[in-house]
Amino acid sequence: MSRLTHIDETGAARMVDVSAKAETLREAVARGRVVMLPETLALIRDGLAKKGDVLAAARIAGIMGAKRTAELIPLCHVLLLEAVTVEFELLADAVEITATVRTTGRTGVEMEALTSVSVAALTVYDMLKAVDRGMRIETVRVVRKSGGASGDFTQP
Repeated sequence: MSRLTHIDETGAARMVDVSAKAETLREAVARGRVVMLPETLALIRDGLAKKGDVLAAARIAGIMGAKRTAELIPLCHVLLLEAVTVEFELLADAVEITATVRTTGRTGVEMEALTSVSVAALTVYDMLKAVDRGMRIETVRVVRKSGGASGDFTQP
């Protein structure tokens, strides 16, 4: 690693200038999970959570989170997102959350995908915390990204 791009030569924080970069199609996929008791998972599966449809609320929250990333993460660029999808898989003891974010632009959408998963996971937690205080949000990570000068990445 040569130098930090968000620090200038005097050590001050700065937003990276991406104006000279070419616009390309960029996509990032992030994943994470909320680990919970099987009984808590059954509330989601059976639609019996007292606060309502957990996955519908988490999907909307994840999309909103992706759209608001630049307001939450210092020095992130404001991006025109062209697509955000949030999907769920119910496992034996967890809800697996996958967010896919796309744009045509000069900088990547990894932070937007990570924020989407994180906000969706926080929403799942919030809607079920009264019945399962031991839930854990785990393994939030970028699993794939494409586009841009750094090329493609797939988590091994």
